[in-house]
Amino acid sequence: MYTVAVKRDLIARHYLIGGDWGAENDPHSHHYVVEVRLEANELDQHGYLVDIVKIEAELDKIVDYFGECMLNELPEFAGLNPSIEHFSRIICGKLLERIAPPGSGRFSVKLWENESCWAAYATEF
Repeated sequence: MYTVAVKRDLIARHYLIGGDWGAENDPHSHHYVVEVRLEANELDQHGYLVDIVKIEAELDKIVDYFGECMLNELPEFAGLNPSIEHFSRIICGKLLERIAPPGSGRFSVKLWENESCWAAYATEF
């Protein structure tokens, strides 16, 4: 199986809702690291899973959209606790739609909230 991956950083703000998580209930920022990973058995006619330049460009647009935002105020988080689990799923869906890999495989987003904590979302395409 072939794999291609890209990583980017962003800073975004949020506050958790629906429970008592102390300081996490107050607005604060995180320096997130987004790792995206595409895996499949077949390459396109150019020998790519997806051109890495396209993955980087589309991920940069997503990072620009979420960067420096209050996640709670974005429509993607309406009615949701802006957890790293939800955030990783939202990024995964947006990026997968934009890069539209051919064939079938697995796509995942791992979102680091700090140096030791992360959540991931994976889907088949």
